[in-house]
Amino acid sequence: MWFSFWRSRDRFSLDELRYLTNQLQKVQIVNDVNKDFVIEALRSIAELLTYGDQHDSSFFEFFMEKQVMGEFVRILNISRTVTVSLQLLQTISILIQNLRREHAIYYMFSNEHVNYLITYSFDFRNEELLSYYISFLRAISGKLNKNTISLLVKTQDEEVVSFPLYVEAIRFAFHEESMVRTAVRAITLNVYHVGDEFVNKFIASAPQSDYFSNLVSFFRDQCINLSKLFSERPKNPCSESVSAILAKVDEIEDNLYYFSDVISAGIPVVGSLITDNILQLLILPLLFPALQIDADSNLKIGAVTSLYLLCCILRIVKIKDLANTIAAALLYPLETFAANSEVKINGYVSGNNCTNESEEPLVDSVTLVNAGKLCVDIPNKATSSQVHPGGIIAERDFSCSHLSLRETLLSYVTDGDDARALGSLSVLATLLQTKELDESMLDGIGILPQRKQHKKLLLQALVGEGSGEEQLFSFESGSARDSFSSELDGYLKKLKEQYGVFIGGAAASPRIHRNQVLDALVKLLCRSDISTEILWDGGWLLRQLLPYSEAEFKSHHLKLLKDSYRNCRSALVQETKGIWVDLLITVLCDQWKKCKRAIEASSPRKEPKCILLPFQKLNSEDIPAESSFTAGERMSELVKVFVLLHQLQIFSLGRALTEQPPIQPQIDIPEISRARAAGLDVSGPKPGTEVKFVHALPCRIAFERGKERHFHFLAVSVGTLGWVLLAEELPLKQNYGIVRVAAPLAGTNPRIDDKHARWLHLRIRPSTLPFLDAPKSGTPGETRIKSLVDGRWTLAFRDDESCKTALSMILEEINLQNMEVERRLKPVLDLEL
Repeated sequence: MWFSFWRSRDRFSLDELRYLTNQLQKVQIVNDVNKDFVIEALRSIAELLTYGDQHDSSFFEFFMEKQVMGEFVRILNISRTVTVSLQLLQTISILIQNLRREHAIYYMFSNEHVNYLITYSFDFRNEELLSYYISFLRAISGKLNKNTISLLVKTQDEEVVSFPLYVEAIRFAFHEESMVRTAVRAITLNVYHVGDEFVNKFIASAPQSDYFSNLVSFFRDQCINLSKLFSERPKNPCSESVSAILAKVDEIEDNLYYFSDVISAGIPVVGSLITDNILQLLILPLLFPALQIDADSNLKIGAVTSLYLLCCILRIVKIKDLANTIAAALLYPLETFAANSEVKINGYVSGNNCTNESEEPLVDSVTLVNAGKLCVDIPNKATSSQVHPGGIIAERDFSCSHLSLRETLLSYVTDGDDARALGSLSVLATLLQTKELDESMLDGIGILPQRKQHKKLLLQALVGEGSGEEQLFSFESGSARDSFSSELDGYLKKLKEQYGVFIGGAAASPRIHRNQVLDALVKLLCRSDISTEILWDGGWLLRQLLPYSEAEFKSHHLKLLKDSYRNCRSALVQETKGIWVDLLITVLCDQWKKCKRAIEASSPRKEPKCILLPFQKLNSEDIPAESSFTAGERMSELVKVFVLLHQLQIFSLGRALTEQPPIQPQIDIPEISRARAAGLDVSGPKPGTEVKFVHALPCRIAFERGKERHFHFLAVSVGTLGWVLLAEELPLKQNYGIVRVAAPLAGTNPRIDDKHARWLHLRIRPSTLPFLDAPKSGTPGETRIKSLVDGRWTLAFRDDESCKTALSMILEEINLQNMEVERRLKPVLDLEL
C-alpha cells in the first residue's frame, strides 16, 4: 500500500490531498513497517493545507469535509512509535501557525480534537517529544483572541471551569530546561493579554492561582542561589565565578521582566497576587532581615544580594502597591523582620532545607502547607530615628538592632564597605526614580527632592492650608507639625492588617528623616576609605535632593564639605610636585567633564548588577607601593574626589558649573630656556627630532648587558610637559644630534650613585597611565588593566662635575614644570569659600 505513495502525481493539487487522506484512513495500526509512510503523509498534508490556505480554499474545505483532524487523533491512538507522535504534533503546529483565514482557525479550535491532543498522555521522558509538545501549545496560544479563546474553554453557569491549554502549560513552568520555561511563559502571556474577563477569573482562582505563589517561590530559590554564588566569590575570584554570577543575574532579571509583562496584561487580581507573594515569600522574610548589620550566619541571603534584589524589584516590577509598601516598611525597626525571618509565610514554604546561604537549595521543591500569616508583635518603643536634625549621624554600635531599615541603609552609607555603601545608595536612588512611588512616601523616608517639596508646599498654600504656607516661607518653622501623610499612614496600616507587621511608638517626622539622609550623604563625601566611584554616586543623589542648594545646605554641612575640600586641595597641591605632574591637568579636565555629566544626569550611572560585581580596583599586590603606577592611581583617585568636592562647593554657592575647569591657558616657550636653545617647539621632542647640543652632556648607557652606547643627555621642559633625552651626534653637523630616546621628566627621581660619583640613576616611568585609556564600557567585575613596570637608567658621565651638572639640569627643569602646572591650576585652586 505505502509503495504506491511514490507514484507520479501533481504535488500541489487537491487530488494529492485526497489521495493522502484516503491512504491515512486505510491505516489500522502504525508500527515500524508503515511509520515512514505515515510520517511523510502527515508532513505532506500540512504542506498542502498551507499552500491551499494561500491559493485555493477548496483544500481546507476538503480537510473539513473529511474531518482530517479526527484522522490525526485516530492515528495518534493507534501509533506505537514516538516518531509518529512527533510528526503529528509538528504537523498540527505548522497548520495552526500558517493558516491565515479566520474560519480555518475557528474550525481547528471548534471541536475537541485540539483539547484532546493537549491533554493526551504523551511520554514526556522523551525530551524531543516534550519540545514538540511545548511548541504545539505555543502555536495555539499565538492564535488566541477574544473569539478563539472561547473555543478552547469549558464553561458552566457562565464561568470557565476548564482551560486545558493553560493548565497543561503551567505544569512545565519550572522545568529544568530553560527553553521550556521560556516557552511556557510566552504561552501564559498570550493567554493573559487576550483580556477575557471569564478566563482571567479562572486564572486568578484556586488552584490556578497557586501558579503565582509557586512562581515567586521559584524566583526566591534563584535569589538564594545568587547569594550563594556571591558569598563564594572571594574564595574563588576567577572569571568563571564572575560568569556564573552574571548568568544568574540574567535569569533573575528575566524572571522580574516576566512579572512585569504579566502585570502589564492588566489583570488587577493577578497584580495583587504577585505583590502579596513577593512581599510575603521574599521581601519580608528574607530580603529585609538580610540587611541587619551583624548578620546571622543562618540567613539564606546576604546583605549585598538583598540590596541588589530590592533595586531590581523596584526598577522592573512596576506595581504601585509593591513600591509603596517597600518604602513604608523602611520605617520599621529591622528587628521587626529579623526576628521572624524563618516564619512560614502565607501557607507556603520552600522545599529546600538550607540553614545558610552556602547550601544548595532545591529550586523545584515548592510545598503547600497549612500555616498562619506572619504575625509580629513589637514592644512599644520609640525608633532610633528620633535624632537631632542639626547633627551628623553619630557613630553607632553596630550590634544595635533597633535601627529602622532606612537607618540601616544610611549606616551602610556612612560606615559600610564599598559593596554595602553602593548598594544602599542604589536603593535610595532607585526609590527616588520609581515613578510608582507617591511623593508623600518619598517625603516620609526623607528623599523627596527639594523642588518637589517646594511644589507640594506651594500647592498646600494655594488651597489655603496654613501649615503649607507657613513651611513654604519659613525654613525652620513647622518641623514640629510635620507628620506622615495619609498615603503613608494607609500603607503602614496595610502592613499591619494584611501582613501582620506593625510598630508601636511615635515615628520621627519627614523633616528629621530628610536631615538624616543629608547628614549621611555629607558624611559619605567626607570619607577617605571608600571608592571615588561611590562618592560620585553619593554626589548625584545629593544633587537630586538639593537642586536649590543655596537655600538648603546647613552650616554644619557646609563646614564639613569645606574642611574635606581644603584637605583634598592641599593633597592636590602636593601632586603638582609629584610623579605624574605632566598629566595632572589632563586628568583634571577629563574628570571635570565626567563628574559634571555624572552628577547632573537624570538617572544613576550604574546598573544594579554593579552592586554585586563592582569594577575591580586597579591596584594589585604584585605592584610595589613606591611604583609610578600606584602613584598614578592615587593621583587619579585624588583628582576625582577633588573635582567632586569642588563642583559641590560651586553648587553650594549657587553658581552654575562650567563645561571646563577654570585653568590658565598655556604660554609660549620662554626665549631663555633649554627647550628654546635646543630648537624645540611646543609639540616637544620625538624620536628622530633634530636638536642642538647647547646644554647637552655626553654620557654612556647600556640597554643590554655588555653593549654600551654613547649619547648626549639633555633635560628640557615645555610648559607642563618635560622630557629627558638621549641624542646621537650627527657626524656631518657639528653640535647637532638626533633624538633616539625620549622619556618623561616627571618622576625621574634623579640620584647620584653613592660609590660612583659619575653615575646618575634615573627612574623612567611610562608616558601614560593605562587606565586612562581603558574602554569606556565593560562588564562589571571583568575590567582588567595591565600595569606597566618602571624602567631604570644608569647614566655614566665623563667626570663628577658633569654628573652634578646633569642632576642640577633635571632638578631645574622639574621645578620649571611644577611651577607652570601650579600657575595654570591657580584659578581652580583659589576657589573662594
